[in-house]
Amino acid sequence: MLDTVLKTLGVYRFYEGRLKAQVEADPVPSHIGIILDGNRRWAASQGLTDGIGHEEGANRAEELLDWCQELGIRTVTLYVLSTENLERTIEELKGLFSLIEARLASLLTDERIMKYKVRVRAIGQLSLLPQSIRDLLSAIEAKTAQYQDHYLNIAVAYGGRAEITDMVKAVAQEVKEGRLSPEEITEETVGKRLYTSYLPNQEPELIIRTSGEERMSGFLLWQGAYSELVFMDVFWPAFRKIDLMRAIRTYQRRTRRYGK
Repeated sequence: MLDTVLKTLGVYRFYEGRLKAQVEADPVPSHIGIILDGNRRWAASQGLTDGIGHEEGANRAEELLDWCQELGIRTVTLYVLSTENLERTIEELKGLFSLIEARLASLLTDERIMKYKVRVRAIGQLSLLPQSIRDLLSAIEAKTAQYQDHYLNIAVAYGGRAEITDMVKAVAQEVKEGRLSPEEITEETVGKRLYTSYLPNQEPELIIRTSGEERMSGFLLWQGAYSELVFMDVFWPAFRKIDLMRAIRTYQRRTRRYGK
């Protein structure tokens, strides 16, 4: 009710314009990661089903692409589905997979992807996903493989520990085969074997988590070692452009010390 009144009075538009001017006055992060949390709790707060919450969450994710493009953010990594999420009920997973498949099919023909030259890639244990979703992801990745202006990473069936485990296995195999010696293993060696190794900037300067929860939940554990973290007390389906700009403004006001 209050939101409706404020919008009618034009308060949001004024505040959004003011925020945008503040954000554009300083460098914005080139790479942001977002943990999309709170779909089910938002739905419960509205007296709606979980499915509606996930649907509205997907709508916000699509809007986010336009907001990031407008603000000059080059790379976005979205935490869509964790490996732990795959332990939910069969009924909920069926609905989630159906929604993901529908949105990926839409993304495959989304004119914005072509217009902004966005390279799209999924990161995670994709073998755990239905074949139809894997086929769509492969098609999108192939279609956008040559783009280098912007990057959209979809973390689906993703877990940071699993990523690091896969990296260790890859390094161990190379050592076993004699293609790499233990003395040659460095942070750069590790970085080149992560799911995000294809990115020009693997490490997000800013990671946002919605819903009021204050934990990483296995998101980009290596890449996010020195990311600035912003936890926001808003469920993902209710996330607005002004919330994104507020998070960026918070980031801009901090001094990044990298442990020094």
